[in-house]
Amino acid sequence: MLNLAKKKILILKTGKRKKSIARAVAKPGKGTILINKKPLEIFEPEMLRLLIKEPLILAGDVSKSLDIKVNVKGGGIFGQASAIRQAIAKALVEYDKNLKEKFLNYDRTLLVADARRTEPHKPSRSRKGTRRHKQRSKR
Repeated sequence: MLNLAKKKILILKTGKRKKSIARAVAKPGKGTILINKKPLEIFEPEMLRLLIKEPLILAGDVSKSLDIKVNVKGGGIFGQASAIRQAIAKALVEYDKNLKEKFLNYDRTLLVADARRTEPHKPSRSRKGTRRHKQRSKR
């Protein structure tokens, strides 16, 4: 941890959830977190702000020595919040390897992306849905 603080290095990490992609840039600093150039404190709704803060709370003092800037795009608000959370957690683990075990025990999705995706539409009925069939009459 101290070696990284002495060197002026950048930590670049990405987080993904559904269609959302968050790119985090972490560097030694005062502990400010910016999401799309806005401070985390004004991120709305509050529930998602608390979700994003989980890795910072688990990391404790380690998070207070890093400035993190996150760029996020795509998807909805919950997907974006989960992607931000994952990118921040990955950056914190890169900065301090001792946090990896703690994060994995708390919630595996902090470090491992969720691979689930929507099912592709099938031919001929693509606008009606993936598994939609024509309704049949029994009599």
